[in-house]
Amino acid sequence: MWRKAYKYFDHLEDKVRGFLSHVPIFYALVAGVGIVLFWRGVWYTGDVVIPSILMFLNQYFPGVQLLDYDGPITVLLSMGMLLLTGIFVSQFIGNEIIISGLRGDKKTVEKTEDEIREEAKKLRALQEEERKELASLHDIRQELAEIKRLLEAKEKE
Repeated sequence: MWRKAYKYFDHLEDKVRGFLSHVPIFYALVAGVGIVLFWRGVWYTGDVVIPSILMFLNQYFPGVQLLDYDGPITVLLSMGMLLLTGIFVSQFIGNEIIISGLRGDKKTVEKTEDEIREEAKKLRALQEEERKELASLHDIRQELAEIKRLLEAKEKE
């Protein structure tokens, strides 16, 4: 039963995405509204769940009004969740920034026009080298095919 429902909604998603991809502005509008509504639901669920949890915990900490610390407790809880899942750093900083920092690269906005041109030149050189290597590999494959053909012909004699 779950498989049928999954298959149906997967097929429906493909059709909707196919339709929306032809109208990108409407696609962006639908996606934006969907994202906002999703986070609104998360927000309101948190508004219901967190106070309930804090009221339950107040039984064990009778001298402290935990509801007064709703915000900081929510921040700590969410940080713990994000850190445990490995999302915290990549979400707020981004992988590209971390990698460029480890390599010691400058941010793109800090690079001069000459540096950007130099990087583009290096990329073009690497692409040309890759093209030559692929052509060489193609030639080797053709030579191997020719050798194989000659060996098969010699075996038949």
